[in-house]
Amino acid sequence: MKKLFLLTILSLSLITIAVAQNKQERAVAGAVEKLRKAMVDGNKTELENCVSDKLSYGHSGGHVDDKEAFVEKLTTGKSDFVTIDLSEQTISISGKTAIVRHKLNATTNDGGKPGEVHLLVMLVWQKKGGEWILLARQAVKMT
Repeated sequence: MKKLFLLTILSLSLITIAVAQNKQERAVAGAVEKLRKAMVDGNKTELENCVSDKLSYGHSGGHVDDKEAFVEKLTTGKSDFVTIDLSEQTISISGKTAIVRHKLNATTNDGGKPGEVHLLVMLVWQKKGGEWILLARQAVKMT
């Protein structure tokens, strides 16, 4: 009887952990989608709300932007995403930190010049005040 009771408690604990993890993963996925949409729209308010004041945004060419440069480029058209499609996304959460990896395929119109980008991206999200905000991003070109 004791073994059955302990097994039941263990099973319920694992289910509770899995449900909580799935809820957090959905929240992180929602934050990723909010950022994707803000990047395509060039929405300054949404961009500023999605990212940390300490943002480190690494481009595939090696250049790193802070929050101010990241927002400025997307809102002025220097970096203009016409479309962004994300695939093969994974989310790993540890406490108040989440690591997201995905493939990013996009059409661009940077400075009025049409183009395409195909990247592997890693995002680091931090839970702050109940919201997930982007702390860091690094991209590499797909080969």
